[in-house]
Amino acid sequence: MKRIIISFVLLIILWDASAYTSRDHIQNRVGFKQLKTMLVTGQAWNPYPAYQDRAGWDAMTGEHKTEIISYGEQLLDYRWQVVKATDYIEFERSGSREIMEKPYMENMRAIACLFCAELAEGKGRFVPQIADGVFHFCEMSSWALSAHLYKFSQAKTAVPMKDDNTLELHQGDLTQLFAWIYHYLHEEFDKLHPEISRRLKVEIRCREMDPYLEHEDYWWMGFTRDRHIDMMNNWTPWCSLNALVTFMLMEDDPVRLARAVWKSIQSVDYYLNFIQSDGGIEEGPIYWNNAAGKLYDYLTALKMITGGKVSIFDVGQVRQMGEYIAKSYVGNGWVVNFADSPARPTFRNSALVYRYGKAVESPFMTTYAALAREVQDISYKPSEDVFRFFEQLRYDSEFNSYKEEYVAPEYTWYPETAFHFHKKGKMFFAASAGHNDQSHNHNDVGTFNLYYDNLPVMIDVGVGTYTRQTFSDERYGIWTMQSGYHNVPIINGVVQKDGREFEAKEVVSRPGFFSADISGAYPEEASVSRWVRSYKVKGESLEISDSFTLDELKAPNEIVFMTWGDVRLVKDGVVSVKVGDLDTSLEYPSSSFEAVIEPITLSDPKIVEVWGREIVRIRLVAEKLQKKATYKFRICY
Repeated sequence: MKRIIISFVLLIILWDASAYTSRDHIQNRVGFKQLKTMLVTGQAWNPYPAYQDRAGWDAMTGEHKTEIISYGEQLLDYRWQVVKATDYIEFERSGSREIMEKPYMENMRAIACLFCAELAEGKGRFVPQIADGVFHFCEMSSWALSAHLYKFSQAKTAVPMKDDNTLELHQGDLTQLFAWIYHYLHEEFDKLHPEISRRLKVEIRCREMDPYLEHEDYWWMGFTRDRHIDMMNNWTPWCSLNALVTFMLMEDDPVRLARAVWKSIQSVDYYLNFIQSDGGIEEGPIYWNNAAGKLYDYLTALKMITGGKVSIFDVGQVRQMGEYIAKSYVGNGWVVNFADSPARPTFRNSALVYRYGKAVESPFMTTYAALAREVQDISYKPSEDVFRFFEQLRYDSEFNSYKEEYVAPEYTWYPETAFHFHKKGKMFFAASAGHNDQSHNHNDVGTFNLYYDNLPVMIDVGVGTYTRQTFSDERYGIWTMQSGYHNVPIINGVVQKDGREFEAKEVVSRPGFFSADISGAYPEEASVSRWVRSYKVKGESLEISDSFTLDELKAPNEIVFMTWGDVRLVKDGVVSVKVGDLDTSLEYPSSSFEAVIEPITLSDPKIVEVWGREIVRIRLVAEKLQKKATYKFRICY
């Protein structure tokens, strides 16, 4: 271990203009001609019991059978909700996504619960209600969400238009769910009326399968993207997974099946080519589920349909992507939440982490999964992602019997993503450099988070409820996205700017030390030629240094610290920050700065859920205008 750390004592990063690297991990293992001979047809790839195999489903659901059935029983009288025209229009009017998404998602999750209950029980009791839900969705003009229709449909409107088949995340989730339902229940539907299963099959083909094969212009496929400019993210593995599983379940034509599988391989390779090879999830830990997690699910499905012959679980990038969820974990449910991620996610993904860790042979992941399992119980309530739920049940007994102790690494460095994590005693320190055009970006080059005894002290607020503004050219009008509300300086009265060109330089990482010249993250009007932000861990205290050179003097510099809890100026030069029973202090040169303590009242439910009704912004305002100087601060426990 010591040899490994020493080899990374000093790393200086020079950012490439393009993140794209032609790795093509999957295509290097298999070509199209080979693939056609490998595909397992006739559902022989399917590891789950047949509908009539009651012993098989009893074994699969195990001690959770009664619980799974109970979730379905609660929905036997569920009233299918209508998504009204005005619900779609509301996204264009106010920017609200929730008004349309709430009834849609509740309907989809109700079908998933009813479906899994029927598989667990096998008596046909839930079939009529499932059929009603299926028919209800088949009557809808579109299965896509209003936000995604507005942004990605041909018409650029949130209101569905006939024959505008937008392939997106939740439309794909629904399609995959319906493919499983057709696979298991179409004969049961026929007992009610053959039109139900016939209609379902037609809709799956028209809304997913045909457009998937006919189009190459869905942005997440990667075929029409400028690899040097356009960004890829979790959409690619997520949408590709949905398409792949749908074809695995529904396609009888071996030629069409081979085309679909090959197309998905190309897209996923494109995604892996684009993202950083170090495995850092720049979208934040909350997106690990849908970036690395969906990649794992996709690779699992690909391995199934090729009879185990196509697998890249031995690729370092895939393993490192998986391990990010463990390395970004602080403790007691808290995570390092750079980008659009809450600091304390509510997802229960320990079972997924375990399966991923087993696939890539990472004891680091499997032991973390065992720890996460104890912090947050596993949910056995079915979701719309029934493939993941089936896999959870399949490995449930094995995972729950796994009991190995997790030991967090002392030092982690992602040289391409520019994430630095350091744990020492009760302190966990995290810092980020990079640039201001990362996926789910916040303008926060050079920021840091600090935790003591598994509690955040210096924080990243995270992101509020998604609206139309969140993913538009108005994104950086949202205060949580602005550098003025992150732990970075305001230089000459100017905050950081969004864009790929606004980046850190001369990034240095080693155990106990991190620094970067962050001047490049600020626009020209900041008039800064150099600003080196450095962090040094001393014992269980953190020393922060800002060494700078300005070209002009325009306004006082401000050093921002975001925190929460009971924050008080106890005396000149010392700000006390008390979080629960944890007492910390921020020390600053009182002769150089005026401390301004600004409580911020919170109202967004997504942020309130994490921090409560109030956080605090500490602004240290420089009392002198200086072209060249070094500021020093200390945070101690």
